[in-house]
Parts: sequence; C-alpha cells; structure tokens
Amino acid sequence: MASCLCRYRWRFLFFCWPCILLLPIYIYVSLSLTYVMKHGTHPVLPIHFIASGIKLSRDLAPHPEESFWRNELNSGAIWNIIQYMTDSQQNPILNPRHLAANPPGVSNKTKRRRSRNGCSPDYEINQIMPDFLTLPKQMKDFVTSMHCRDYPLIIDPLDVCDRGPLAKSRAPTLLLAIKTQTADFVNREAIRETWGRSGRIKSRGGRQRLVRRVFLLGKSKDLRIEEKLQLESDKYGDILQWEFIDTFFNLTLKDVLFWDWFSRRCPHARFIFKGDDDVFVRTPALLDYLPAKETNGSFSNGSRQPNKMETFVLGDVIHRAMPIRSNGTKYYIPQSFFKGVYPSYPGGGGVVYSSSLAHRLLEVSQRVHLFPIDDVYLGMCLQRLGVYPIHHPAFLTFDFPKDKIKEPCAYHTILLVHKRSPAEMFQLWTETSTPSSECRNAKLRV
Repeated sequence: MASCLCRYRWRFLFFCWPCILLLPIYIYVSLSLTYVMKHGTHPVLPIHFIASGIKLSRDLAPHPEESFWRNELNSGAIWNIIQYMTDSQQNPILNPRHLAANPPGVSNKTKRRRSRNGCSPDYEINQIMPDFLTLPKQMKDFVTSMHCRDYPLIIDPLDVCDRGPLAKSRAPTLLLAIKTQTADFVNREAIRETWGRSGRIKSRGGRQRLVRRVFLLGKSKDLRIEEKLQLESDKYGDILQWEFIDTFFNLTLKDVLFWDWFSRRCPHARFIFKGDDDVFVRTPALLDYLPAKETNGSFSNGSRQPNKMETFVLGDVIHRAMPIRSNGTKYYIPQSFFKGVYPSYPGGGGVVYSSSLAHRLLEVSQRVHLFPIDDVYLGMCLQRLGVYPIHHPAFLTFDFPKDKIKEPCAYHTILLVHKRSPAEMFQLWTETSTPSSECRNAKLRV
C-alpha cells in the first residue's frame, strides 16, 4: 500500500511540477500588468480628457460625480431662462421634453405668445421680471419685443452683388456692411467718398480688388427723414432697410437680418466688414492684409486648419467683460435680464469675418436668443460655434493710446480707428492715400 501511494505521489509531482514552476512567472506578469495599468509608462493625458468620478468597477470607466447636463436652472434672469429653454428643446442627445415643457419662471401662456408669428409687444413679460416697471425705456422696449426677429425689408438694393451663373467669379473681395441711422446723411456721404468707396479699389500693394457697400438701417418715426432716405437709396442703391424702429438695442437685429440678406443676395463675397458709420478704415491696407492671410493659411493665430475660412473673425477682442449694472448708461443690463460673464467678442466698432463664417452665424443665430448689445451677441454666437475671435492691435475701437496718437505715422499703422467725424474721415483719407516718404513703409501695429 505504501509503495502504491509513493508511486502516485511521484506521478502527481511529475505532472504538477511545470505548473509549480510557472506560478511565480504568472504572479510576476500579473503584478507587472497591474502596475502598468495603474501607473502607466505612457504620457499622462491632460486633465480635460480624464473622467473624474466614483469608481464602481476596475473594468469600467468612472461614473461621473454629477450629470454632464444641468437638469435645472440656477438663475432667475429672463434671458438665461429663455436660452435654457432653447438649449433644452434643441439638444439632439437629450431632448428633455419635460424640462422644455415646464421651464422655471415662464408660464405656458407666455411661451405660446413667444411662438406666434406676429410681432406685437409682449407686455406679459412684467409677470416674469419683477423690476420691469423701473427699467429704462430702451430696456422695456427690447424685452417686450425680443421674441420678434422676422421683419420685412422696406428697401432692398438688388444690384450690390452680381447674380446668376457668373456670380461667384464676380464676387467682391470685401463687402462693407455699415450700421447707420436714417438721420446720419453726412456720415454716409463721407464714407462713400472716402474709405467706403464701391467698385474696383486699388490696394496698398497696387492690386485692383472689388469692394461693395451696404448701409444697414431700421426705420425712424420721422416721415420727412424717411422720404429723404428713399431719395438717397434711389441715387446710390446702397441702402438696406428693415421694418423695425432703429434703436441702440435693435442693432442686434441688423446682424441677424443682414446674415439672412447676405446668404441670399451676396453669398460669394469673400470677406465682410461690419462696422459703425463713425469709424475710419484703411480699406486699401485691409485689401492687402486679408487676401495675404487667406493665401498663406495664417488664420487662427498662424495655425493651418482645413476649415480656416469657417473660423476667421478679426477685430479688437474684449475678454471676460461683465454686464454694466449702472442704470445711467446705454449699456445697462439689469440682473433680472441677464446673469453671467460675457463671452469673448470683437468690439462692435468694426469687425471682419469670412463669408463662410457668416453663413454659419446665420444658422447658429436661430438657436441663440436675441441680446440687446450686438457685439456681445456676436460673441455668444461665436462661442456656440467654438470659434475664437482673433485680436489684432491695428483695430482701435477705443482710439489710440495717448502716447501713440501724436506719432507722425500713427494712422499708417492701423486698419481701423473709432470714433471719427466726417471731416476727420476726409482728412485721414487724404493723408493715408498719399503717404509721405517717411510713412510709406510703416508697418501695422502689433
């Protein structure tokens, strides 16, 4: 019996010995893999690629500590509420109908009012804004009509850009879209005679480039001025006017309505300048700068991107601006209307963007609720597109620094300066069109 057990023991050891030898190797490999998976030998990814949260399993990604999307709104400001409603309704992933159907602070009756096609004032807004009766008139006018954005054209110039099969080959290099008001005849006339000339314009480098011009207007309550505007339109063919009252807070309407007009009337223009009628622009220098950047792929701060034209917007960029809460200024935005920090935006005195971006702005603007300050609204639309405006020191929307304006060639180093009177426009146009030998080779501000 003993010899039998001994024989079986040797057979057991014979067959199990390889397993015993492999066990330390298995343990070593397991520990090594565990260490590599935990610590890794590859570079650590940036923090925004790592999902932090509660680990419930070593084999699964961490569960987030909180949801990626908000399911409630922590603000009582009316603009934030309405934009939150819009985001909820149009979210292609979540589409939380229960949130969109019952947003905090907005009644079903008010929602129905906002969805109507008509544009009569919505005075029920005072049920949502507790301080409505104390607001300045321009703020009251805006919030009661901010659900309206489809206004018919009163004057529509048909010959700004060529149409038909040759429209693309004859498209302008630059389309000037200038915000003005009906009574500002002198400003418009000065622009037509100086930096806003339409036709074949010689750049600083000597190239002939096609420029077209439109003035963007609402209507005034003065019928006499409206009659003069119609005569002006008949003479120049550059007036673009819509059926809304022209006020400071309605400048945003000029943006969204212009983008629509542009997409139909002049969709192939390569670049758009949108600015005020009290700026001075060195158009010949701009006509050199823009095509050169387009050719060498220097949009987006010097990096080459396949879609660089779709993201190009240039100006005097303002970062992290806060709403002005002082009731005495025209930029006053009450907390009951908007809470938060403004996105980065190019100053509204003058900004240049590509036609590709203009088409994208038209689309995204349908998903961004109107805001009373037009350059902030542009920043909101750019933020939704993931587009970062490019800052250029040659755009002086707040004028020259005091120590620079007296330099002999100061105006030869800029692309735009704000504000300038009609008389100053004529003076600067003459000075920059025929530069002295000292200023002929002046470089742009950097």
